[in-house]
Amino acid sequence: MRVQAVAIVLALAGLASAASAATLVVIEARGGGIKLGQKIDSANVITLKEGERVTVIGLDGAAITMRGPFNGRLPVKNGGNTVQPRAALAALIGTRNARTNSVGVIRSGTDAAPLPGPWLIDVSRSGERCTKAGSKLVLWRPDASHAQSLSVMPIDRSWRADLEWQVGHQEVGAGDFVNTSAGSAFVTLIGDQEFTLNINTVPADLDNDFVLVSWMLEKGCMQQADALLRQIAKAQGQDDLAAKAASTLAATPDGRPLAGKN
Repeated sequence: MRVQAVAIVLALAGLASAASAATLVVIEARGGGIKLGQKIDSANVITLKEGERVTVIGLDGAAITMRGPFNGRLPVKNGGNTVQPRAALAALIGTRNARTNSVGVIRSGTDAAPLPGPWLIDVSRSGERCTKAGSKLVLWRPDASHAQSLSVMPIDRSWRADLEWQVGHQEVGAGDFVNTSAGSAFVTLIGDQEFTLNINTVPADLDNDFVLVSWMLEKGCMQQADALLRQIAKAQGQDDLAAKAASTLAATPDGRPLAGKN
């Protein structure tokens, strides 16, 4: 009977562990047989050798980085399985502000204008941009008071596409010629101003908004992360947090963090 009781306790413990486990998304990996975009169960043991590292995001948007040598389960609070929307949103806003305040940003003139949507690509300044895998880029400008020409080309200038915004329009489709594969970069030419955009492609199956915001923050897509934060807060009816998210962009110019991107 005692042996049977112990077996039952162990079985229940196993069920509790499985219930608390959660899916973690890899947003950065160096070695360890782990790939970018891979999903890992928080109950699984991972092994990292000296010089290897991995950064994952839980469903609550919290990011964790582990460096080798390491062998064990990733230290995710509550398995990363419990999400309290208001707390998660507030934490992400705090993370966003702490990141830009502590590591600084590359300033590129005036402060970035708030994006009306998180997947628009602001071509009026250089820096990191995030887009969904398989999607076509929609290029955005902050000022639509006049018609304006735009040229897009790869870094090696092997081709060039000329586009034009009509008066009153802030968006223009980039078409099929822009390849948004991981690590791609483009140059935009507006008048006599030239900007370089580095494209970070989000895995197609990454559909949790908290994870997406954290991904954008890690990749340096601050302007887009702000837009998604405002969208989440508004959808949840959290007007105070929506206002707080809306004010973050005005406080800090958009750009890629100088640190934490090794």
